[in-house]
Amino acid sequence: MQDVIVIGGGVAGLVAARACARVGLAVTVLEATRSVGGAVAGHEVAGLALDSGAESVAVRRNTVAEFVDSLGLTGDVVAPNPAGAWLHLPNDGPGGGSISLPLPKAGVLGIPGSPLADDVRRVIGWGGAWRAYLDRLMPVLTIGREHSLGDLVRKRMGRRVLERLVEPVTAGVYSSSAADLEIDVVAPGLNAALTTAGSLSGAVLSLRSAAPAGSAVAGLRGGMSRLVAALVADLDHFGVEIVTDAPVTTLRRVGSPDAGESTWVARHGVPVPAAAPASDLPDEPSAAGGESPPATRDREARFVILATPGAPALRLVADLGPELAALTGLAWPETTAVELATVVIDAPQLDAHPRGTGALVAAGTPGVTAKALTHATAKWDWLAEAAGPGRHVIRLSYGRSGEASPTADLSDPELLALALRDASAILGVDLDAAAVRGFARTVWADALSPATIGAPGRVRQVRAAVEATPGLELTGAWLAGTGLASVIPDALAAAARVRHASLGI
Repeated sequence: MQDVIVIGGGVAGLVAARACARVGLAVTVLEATRSVGGAVAGHEVAGLALDSGAESVAVRRNTVAEFVDSLGLTGDVVAPNPAGAWLHLPNDGPGGGSISLPLPKAGVLGIPGSPLADDVRRVIGWGGAWRAYLDRLMPVLTIGREHSLGDLVRKRMGRRVLERLVEPVTAGVYSSSAADLEIDVVAPGLNAALTTAGSLSGAVLSLRSAAPAGSAVAGLRGGMSRLVAALVADLDHFGVEIVTDAPVTTLRRVGSPDAGESTWVARHGVPVPAAAPASDLPDEPSAAGGESPPATRDREARFVILATPGAPALRLVADLGPELAALTGLAWPETTAVELATVVIDAPQLDAHPRGTGALVAAGTPGVTAKALTHATAKWDWLAEAAGPGRHVIRLSYGRSGEASPTADLSDPELLALALRDASAILGVDLDAAAVRGFARTVWADALSPATIGAPGRVRQVRAAVEATPGLELTGAWLAGTGLASVIPDALAAAARVRHASLGI
């Protein structure tokens, strides 16, 4: 019997497993898919090692810097190109169509600190700028707190700021409309700063002035997936068993938890080797007259850390007791499927980086289906060096909250054609399909947003139910928040509670 079973091999699960193993606990990690890493995984496209998920990390929290240092990766931390991103928007001037403009820099989630600044005015026009400036003259209601980011922006600064500045940013970062986002989650301190400063723009300037100097994000030379490789190497060093292709189907507790004699049992699937004879398979007895059921295995441990996405986590704990079962009845948001299309292409005309490090696309922009584009070789010098002169890596993101996936039914050639059309429109450069050197698609689905309205209350209820269940911990982005700067500290905290209960440290 193991000390700890970690269910889920994303970064949260790997971080928690490492923290437990470092103090001598015997740990097994069960991952449902063929590889670990989750949203920080990598893939190879046209001979280039690329990130298939997250490509950067917020660096303004010491916990992340210390964690990266503990893996020996500090020397490989790199800052992105400071040129920044652009916006791709409907052109409401003569001629219609679409237009690309630099994203104003002095803002928070697109909310401008100086509504009359030139870079803001170019995006929202003089009318939008003067409407946004009225925020400085409007009284601030101090009774209660604002919850919806979109509602706050619309009331204080108007529709133009919301639709042309804030919505493209929130769709790109959170795959959600600003109207659905909880202010205290996506912009901590904004409510308090609003009350103190007396205006939303003043609150933005206050938050920005209080932020440390330098880039808010960083990456790793060679890609963020190197973080996963370093974690796996450490886990191997500490004797942690990692089992892939092992989806956990049931989780139960046997024995008496009150007497301290309970054991957790996780049943997971076992991959069936294609060439193995039936007699060698770790299968359960087949039903009379029927086919053999899928191979499964039970694993026992004193503690379980559940580090899967939210939807499967809720399914697994639903049978463990009434408090945990009640969690499925909370007002969880609909899951959003996001698909990434990565294109490696020979296009010397992109050497000029026509849209900085990429672009965020406003909903309803004619001629473009993607919600965002990252010009990866413009953003990261190390990748441009690896790709070589004239070769570029661009990545487009599809899927908005509340809308059907626009790419789910497309074949690979169809998605590539769409990605090239969108990229050509966004970048303002004609891209030739004959110049494509590699293409890959990645789907991220079944994810519960940690930032929608009501999220803090739901998270409190989950944590309370888990706290009342000895030996069980839950962690992951759906509870901790978006990004490694939120995920890593939460996973470390979950592991610390297990270590304390197990070893008294």
